[in-house]
Amino acid sequence: MISAFRRVPAWGAEHVPWSAATRRDAVFIAAGVPLGLPLVLALITPKLGVLFPLAVLCLDLLTITQRSRFRELRGLEIPGRAAPDARWLVRLRSGLTWRQAAYHLLAAPALAVGSLLVLSAWGVGLVMATVYAWASLMPRGSSLRSGIGWSVTDAGVSAVGLVLLLALPWLVSWLARLDERAARSLLGPNRAEVLERRVEDLAESRAGVVDAADAERRRIERDLHDGAQQRLVSLAMNLGLARRTLKGIPPEAMQVIVEAHQEAQAAIAELRDLVRGLHPVVLEDRGLDAALSGIAARAPVPVRLTVDLPNRIDPTVEAVAYFTVSEALANVAKHARASRVDLSVCQQSGRLRIVITDDGVGGADPSRGTGLIGLRKRAASVDGTLAITSPVGGPTNITVELPCEL
Repeated sequence: MISAFRRVPAWGAEHVPWSAATRRDAVFIAAGVPLGLPLVLALITPKLGVLFPLAVLCLDLLTITQRSRFRELRGLEIPGRAAPDARWLVRLRSGLTWRQAAYHLLAAPALAVGSLLVLSAWGVGLVMATVYAWASLMPRGSSLRSGIGWSVTDAGVSAVGLVLLLALPWLVSWLARLDERAARSLLGPNRAEVLERRVEDLAESRAGVVDAADAERRRIERDLHDGAQQRLVSLAMNLGLARRTLKGIPPEAMQVIVEAHQEAQAAIAELRDLVRGLHPVVLEDRGLDAALSGIAARAPVPVRLTVDLPNRIDPTVEAVAYFTVSEALANVAKHARASRVDLSVCQQSGRLRIVITDDGVGGADPSRGTGLIGLRKRAASVDGTLAITSPVGGPTNITVELPCEL
């Protein structure tokens, strides 16, 4: 969305009859006369009354034309509807439709009349200011040349013309600024609509960031699994083969081979955990149910898992749910001193509901850096919520609700 309501230069030396700013303002208000004057004629001429209901039916076309005028002649981009609704009843309930109607049926005709009067007065002022020049061009003996002299009346006509030439540029600029303000208020969205659209844009960009981060984790997981992990497995196999087949070597050398084999196996185990932490393959292949079963089986605290997921949910939401449960169980093992964890996952009214309950010491406080703030932020990244109940002495209950679809 572009919101570029540029400021018109302040009144001053720029607004004189021969300045570029005055010429731009004059062309701008003159271009608005053909768009507003027909509606004035429709109101005062019965035979042209058909133009009035026609204008009501052509509000969008008139709005597009007016926005083009502002963009081309003033460098002003007036934002419109993100996606106009084709249903008339829906559009009639829209405040923007009524504001557009007010501009085209009230403001534009009034501005067109004012612009026509000002431009006409400007032309009349030019003729009056140059009355002596026109008289000098007439043939000698003509009635016009002989009728104009240095009388007070003739000099007054010329003076009034000069005053009009000098004053009307400010009036032209004022009409241009008034037209801008009317268009900004009536043709564009109001503050509430601007904020609503900004919220929508932020939600879309946030969803894009979340998807991009998930895709990047998947890519890193594939690269590690297909690259570094395979090389470590091959190294461990070669070291194991050397350990079993090499005979008659010094014990010191054999000890080095044994230690290298053990280190390679430990590195494989650590890398496997790292890959699983980035993005478990089972989550993508078999879904959240199987992935959570793996977490529960590996957890240092016994976990009783209950899953009721009739359908697969959005992959990004699955990833958020998986890592939320994984981090929550890690926090339980680290801080809660619990002997059992109950984990239930189900779908309710289009929401994924996760409840994690442990029988530990309780007293979990997000402000003490126990990882609960990170869990809450992770849930909020997909418009989810996380609630914590943890009285001192336990039990601790964490409830997470996530949308099934983004």
